[in-house]
Amino acid sequence: MTAHGAVTPATGHAQRARHAAERFAAVYGAAPTGLWAAPGRVNLIGEHTDYNDGFVMPLALPHTTIAAASARTDGVLRLHSGGVGGGIVELRTDALRPAPGPASEALERSRGGAQRSGGWAAYPAGVIWAMQEAGLPVGGADLHFESTVPTGAGLSSSAALEVATALALNDLYALGQEPQRLAQLAQRAENAFVGVPCGIMDQTAAACCTAGHALFLDTRDLTRRQIPFDLAGEGLRLLVVDTRVQHELGDGAYAERRAGCERGARALGVRALRDVPYAHLPEALVELADDPVVQALVRHIVTENHRVEEVVAHLDAGRIRAIGPLLTAGHASLRDDFAISCPELDLAVDAAREAGALGARMTGGGFGGSAIVLVEEADATEVGAAVTEAFAAAGHARPRIFEAVPGAGAHRIE
Repeated sequence: MTAHGAVTPATGHAQRARHAAERFAAVYGAAPTGLWAAPGRVNLIGEHTDYNDGFVMPLALPHTTIAAASARTDGVLRLHSGGVGGGIVELRTDALRPAPGPASEALERSRGGAQRSGGWAAYPAGVIWAMQEAGLPVGGADLHFESTVPTGAGLSSSAALEVATALALNDLYALGQEPQRLAQLAQRAENAFVGVPCGIMDQTAAACCTAGHALFLDTRDLTRRQIPFDLAGEGLRLLVVDTRVQHELGDGAYAERRAGCERGARALGVRALRDVPYAHLPEALVELADDPVVQALVRHIVTENHRVEEVVAHLDAGRIRAIGPLLTAGHASLRDDFAISCPELDLAVDAAREAGALGARMTGGGFGGSAIVLVEEADATEVGAAVTEAFAAAGHARPRIFEAVPGAGAHRIE
């Protein structure tokens, strides 16, 4: 879909790779050793369940972050982005520390981004820090990044940046780490260095997804199953509606939700909310009656895990259209119980459904970002137009709408 303010991967993958290599050479004065790519993601179902040891089902986007990189022997880390103003951010790998510290002070002087540890450069710097903390023999590097993953849209541009960096360093230093381990290191970077207490879903999606599939992930034991998700073959499309409302997960709201879920688990005497059976939810809610905020958080997590299992059952049986109502129910839960939607997301969902969508919901951390819409292929243009018109009538910025085609996880570009 290329109308109604669409975002596409912009140019062919090979052309983008050549451009990244050329920009690296222009910035650093020599060709890169290699090129690596990691995708953004949309989450089909399973929101905020990952840090509750629950179930998620993301799929990779064709939009990627490309890292052009070479190793250095002097312990210097140099970072440059084609999408952010400013020059090279230069740090010493032996001085990297989570905020406060010398590294974060240097990162604060870099321009772009808005996370607590100091901008976009905190993400790749945090990956090196996490690798060093894990005892891996990683040193300095020159890195240049190019990305088509929309930032601030709830599509995990940060995880794409982290995982592209992790994969590049893994190859440059022959670390021998498997994709899931790279995802865990990237999550550690975001949790401890950047300061966002995210779960493991985004990084695992960036590292481990398979083209043409949705990834069913158990975030407790990290078992994964690739489930075929052939939308085109069924005459369907999955649209992403980027509301252009920027979200900031480091401002405390995300952490508050996580802390509330942990309080609920303690009150119910379980390790994590994943351990509350769906059939026993009514009894659990009675136990939490004195804390309606935590009660609502628990209700969302338990019902959302159940929705993921229902989606898996439908996809396994070839009933893709049947997941539509589950997507819509998930949005209502995120809006009402988890309280992380916003007027623009609600409007996107409502307008899409009124125009004939099979189902729709917000995706990502919340407080802005994107919604996903499952539609019949024949209705895609009409539904996209209806959402765009609804935004205009409400005085909102024009949304960006594009098709989510299940893509591949992180890989080296040959």
